[in-house]
Amino acid sequence: MKAALMSLGSKSSLMTMESMRKYFDAVDSVNIKNVEVTLGSKGLSILYDGKPLQKYDCIYAKGSFRYAPLLRSITTAFYDTAYMPIKPNTFTIGHDKLLTHLALQYYKIPMPNTYILSTVSAAKKILGKVKYPIILKFPQGTQGKGVMFADSFAAASSMLDAIETLKQPFLIQEYVETGGSDIRAIVVGDKVVAAMKRKAAGEEKRANIHAGGKGEPIVLDAHTKKIAVNTAKSIGAEICAVDILETAKGPAVIEANISPGLQGITAITKIDIADKIAKYLYEKTKEFSEKGKKTETTKMFTDLGVSAGNGEEQQIVTNLDFRSERILLPKIITKLAKFDEKEDVVIKAKEGKVSLEKY
Repeated sequence: MKAALMSLGSKSSLMTMESMRKYFDAVDSVNIKNVEVTLGSKGLSILYDGKPLQKYDCIYAKGSFRYAPLLRSITTAFYDTAYMPIKPNTFTIGHDKLLTHLALQYYKIPMPNTYILSTVSAAKKILGKVKYPIILKFPQGTQGKGVMFADSFAAASSMLDAIETLKQPFLIQEYVETGGSDIRAIVVGDKVVAAMKRKAAGEEKRANIHAGGKGEPIVLDAHTKKIAVNTAKSIGAEICAVDILETAKGPAVIEANISPGLQGITAITKIDIADKIAKYLYEKTKEFSEKGKKTETTKMFTDLGVSAGNGEEQQIVTNLDFRSERILLPKIITKLAKFDEKEDVVIKAKEGKVSLEKY
């Protein structure tokens, strides 16, 4: 099977690609920056370095929020023909905190109280009702960027005046005191494969490793694991990082990241996360491929009026295809008989009749 890792070529992507090469027959690195999407009345086409992107059994596409529209277009084009662990609309949802929190709310995932606002005047009315401190977030951003902390009405109001010049929606979220710590869990399929507890450095409120935070390995309880897995499912991602706060009321999700960094958490937990991702991609690609073959075979049987897989002898009427004095059996017959080219067979023949059976 052949796979492609479509990314910006980060260290985490390179780690994953090397692990994928242990399972797949071939793995190509596809740089998002060199991908072109062509839309027209005849359909959608994907070009890479000016040429049609070749066919793959598996495509793992990931990248920053700046490439979300492109990633969604690419996934839309190949989602039905190749296994892809992230749904097309997930690139829109997962790279937008507004849409992510809406998805969390819809699926009843616990999270801090969050207000989605588009005007500063509306926000200032909220500022008079909330308890301080609070968090202000822009819809897009990674590694803790675009996240601000306000410990008073005056501080928040000043930040809003600055935000107003950007003319974009934003979130106000209640601040949950956790001593500057949070949990990052890596979800692969229906499992949490690794988790770490992060602690913010100094006066910093963000616990992100990229913001100077320190981490330590942690084993999550079953309830927290379920919340992490359900968070990934709520946004349509089979591979995802979920950030969680430990509150007095239980775990609360603050963010989901569909293109997480692996270096920090791999070093801290000593778990080969890239290998777990690669193995999962391989197993799911096999399932996807087998499902596609079964669907194709079933359709072929249906078109010919033949019942597949019931164990009864089937019969079709067709012409013989002679190749170099040999008879080539119709594909449907080999499918029904389930012969393997490595197995020996007994061939019986007399005038007007030929039969084959496994030895």
